[in-house]
Amino acid sequence: MTKVLVLYYSTYGHTETMAAAVAEGCRAAGAVADLRRVAETVPDDIARGAGFKLEQTAVVADINELPDYDAIIVGAPTRFGRMPAQMAQFWDQTGGLWMKGALIGKIGAAFTSTATQHGGQETTLFSMLTTLLHHGMLISGLPYSFTGQMGLEAVKGGSPYGASTIADGDGSRQPGAADLDGARFLGQHVATLAGRLGK
Repeated sequence: MTKVLVLYYSTYGHTETMAAAVAEGCRAAGAVADLRRVAETVPDDIARGAGFKLEQTAVVADINELPDYDAIIVGAPTRFGRMPAQMAQFWDQTGGLWMKGALIGKIGAAFTSTATQHGGQETTLFSMLTTLLHHGMLISGLPYSFTGQMGLEAVKGGSPYGASTIADGDGSRQPGAADLDGARFLGQHVATLAGRLGK
């Protein structure tokens, strides 16, 4: 059975919500989908003072488990147009896997959350996809067959580079129906591709 890792970092819960939808999509394609998060590196008192969502159900990921998966879908909010330090720190520990070529040929994809429509969604997605490409992974975006990313009738995320949502500057906007549909579509699409490659 195809195994997909949905690996995420979430500060306020928006990316965590998207991660759950990505995993739903993977399971809809008949895959096993494991939700894992990367560890918080901000000191606890500062994180609590800033309102971080520290209680999350997913267990912290172990880099040694990455080769066990057929696909890895990575999600994180944007920090100045790139992935946050927490996610980068996780991937910076994977040099040993890179040396062994342990992730070559696996499917990779990404999703993100930003405060504004032009707050760096695409550059953040590319910062994660670049890392996956360096590991020799095959990259999937969010194809335009997901038509929910089209149209101007509502505020919504989504791009050919990955699923996304827009949280607003104060974090008040939760992922909308189109955003969650895009996340599910991405998960199902990646799981389907990984299943085809595994045959």
